[in-house]
Amino acid sequence: MDGRDAELKKELNATLQARRELGEEYESALVDSFLEKVDQRIDGAVERRVRRQLAEQQMAAARDSRSPKPTDSWGERFGFGIVSLVLAIPLSAIGGGLAHLPGILVAWAGIVGVNVAQVARTNPGLFGRRKTSRDDGWEV
Repeated sequence: MDGRDAELKKELNATLQARRELGEEYESALVDSFLEKVDQRIDGAVERRVRRQLAEQQMAAARDSRSPKPTDSWGERFGFGIVSLVLAIPLSAIGGGLAHLPGILVAWAGIVGVNVAQVARTNPGLFGRRKTSRDDGWEV
């Protein structure tokens, strides 16, 4: 039994002793007083628990905001690839029909460009340049 339970037990014993001394006419007031103390104890415990959980959620959110994560799932990437390949067929036909080989090359350059942009969006820093410093102060 911890300190809070012992304190609550003392309060209950004091309430019962007061009831014996004062009689039955004060019983409801004594019970209400004791229940008010129990309610305060429960409210305090709930408030502490809620504050702790809120702090834990804020810490988790702060940790998540610092570590970048991919913004989409494998299924979204797979679907994007399928859609781009399906759209490649009519785009190649239109480009080849209008401008022959240069039209096909332009259509496929656009398809590749859109897919590269999608990869760059979902994997930030993938195409970023790594900077290494040399001894003379110039960055490579």
